[in-house]
Amino acid sequence: NCKRLAVTRALDNLLSNAARYGDHVRLSVRDEADQVALTVEDNGPGIPKDQRDTAIRPFERLDAARNQNKSVGTGLGLAIATDIARNHGGRLALDHSTDLGGLKATIYLPR
Repeated sequence: NCKRLAVTRALDNLLSNAARYGDHVRLSVRDEADQVALTVEDNGPGIPKDQRDTAIRPFERLDAARNQNKSVGTGLGLAIATDIARNHGGRLALDHSTDLGGLKATIYLPR
């Protein structure tokens, strides 16, 4: 059970970010025994490992890491996605997409 509109907003934020910073975007869903994993990957510049905690804070924009010329957001997308995941008892994890080369953002929601 989840708040459908909220989870849709979190995914929209992740997909919008991925499309803004990359040319290729992939959404995948894994249904596991104890959780559902919603993953958005792109082929953009990604976010360096040491800046990922900063990236999920409200109003933080990592322009140097994510191409300043294309950045028009407020720095709330990842923070909102994080809050929505936490409000559902889950979490947002940021990682490197080994397949596409950019950012891999996964929302884990418990079943």
